[in-house]
Amino acid sequence: MSYLVAIKGFTLGLSMIVPIGAQNAMILNQGINRNHHLLAAALCAFYDILLISIGIMGGSLILNSNDTMFTLLTWGGILFLIGYGASAYQAAFSEQTTDSGQKRSAHKSIKVIVLTSLVVTFLNPHAYIDTVMVIGSVGGQFDGVNKYYFMAGAMAASLVWFFTLASGAAKLSHLLARPKVKQGIDLAIAAIMWIIAASLFQSWIERFYS
Repeated sequence: MSYLVAIKGFTLGLSMIVPIGAQNAMILNQGINRNHHLLAAALCAFYDILLISIGIMGGSLILNSNDTMFTLLTWGGILFLIGYGASAYQAAFSEQTTDSGQKRSAHKSIKVIVLTSLVVTFLNPHAYIDTVMVIGSVGGQFDGVNKYYFMAGAMAASLVWFFTLASGAAKLSHLLARPKVKQGIDLAIAAIMWIIAASLFQSWIERFYS
């Protein structure tokens, strides 16, 4: 039945976006700082919806069948994730604190939030791999109305997750903003970025050398 197809889309969508990635890291930090966190969530959800639509409507076939494009996306993703992980690692040891122990964070403008959301999405090849290639490939296997139910489910996953993450981080900001906790979060983000980069490298090796 169609609603089961939508559930499949929702489940696959969550499995792609719940693991910490560049978008999640950005939204988490904005939530902790209570700095336009809902706007950040809305922007990232919108971008995911756009990429999922492209993938399911045929974009995944182009990316998956083109070895050059696959290589560019994979290595672009590896370099991006290594760099983002290095940035998070550096942040873990360079946080400025006030005398009361609370992190002194700059309040980012809406313009900066919009630009940052664009960078962590469209300059992050891993986002294309998750949405266009993986979700798009699975969704493209459905015919007729089921394709749209699957697409709606995957899109709903992005909306639910990003807003839940932003709201949850804001509500727990009094705990998450503590210097030691924030340092732990930054170190975890760095480690996860590097692990994902390693998994992308393994996927590239398996595609061309297995």
